[in-house]
Amino acid sequence: MISNRDRFREFILSYGNKGVLVFIGFQIIHILIPVIPGEVVQIAGGYVFGTLAGSIYMVIGTIVGTIIVFYAAQFIGYPIVKVFVNPEKIEKFKAMLNSSKAEIAIFIMMLVPGFPKDTLIYIAGLTPIMPIRFIVISLVARTPGLIGSAFIGASIHQKDYKAVIIMSIITIAVIALGYVLRKHLKTNLRGKL
Repeated sequence: MISNRDRFREFILSYGNKGVLVFIGFQIIHILIPVIPGEVVQIAGGYVFGTLAGSIYMVIGTIVGTIIVFYAAQFIGYPIVKVFVNPEKIEKFKAMLNSSKAEIAIFIMMLVPGFPKDTLIYIAGLTPIMPIRFIVISLVARTPGLIGSAFIGASIHQKDYKAVIIMSIITIAVIALGYVLRKHLKTNLRGKL
């Protein structure tokens, strides 16, 4: 349903004023279940609500979802994380998040489009990082991507395909830059681990 923009829009708007809460619920669910691609939900949010409102609702859902996942991982531990994350990846990312460059690593991973951010939240809950620090860093890093996705969705709804193409080019450039930064970060962290 989410991939069919018009049906999703009708579905959300059919709830009237409560449609905002339904959409925020979708944003939370995609964070709780990291196999659901977030970009699809986020672009749909812009399509339904526009850039500004869609971004605000996504930020609210992201905060709530991040808090739930982080604390679930912290209190339940490995059993819940293993449901969504390969044990080999858990150890690899835990080592990265326990390094002296953890905050930089979190920021870069949360900033780069296409990186499995929601998986990282589960893993972060297994580390000694302070919850508020993690939540603030991840929110600051994720917000530009949320706004960009909302902008793309709103532009599709308005049939402003030139804006969609420009934002897509910017996104590809950020992905490329993120790939370079990620390789650099991995190289730096390898020496620290």
